[in-house]
Amino acid sequence: MLYWSLVFFVVSLVAGIFGFGGVADASAGLAQILFYVFLVFFVITLIAGLASPQPRKPLR
Repeated sequence: MLYWSLVFFVVSLVAGIFGFGGVADASAGLAQILFYVFLVFFVITLIAGLASPQPRKPLR
């Protein structure tokens, strides 16, 4: 999902450079939404991993 937000960010940059304002705004908005969804999933996964009752293995 982070990959797709980066792809839409690059598309918005290229569209902005070439003067396609509508396409740039739309893809930048979509990239922002995907980034925040990725961030929420990351936080949920992090909390679930920290709250798991399994013992942690030491790092070597």
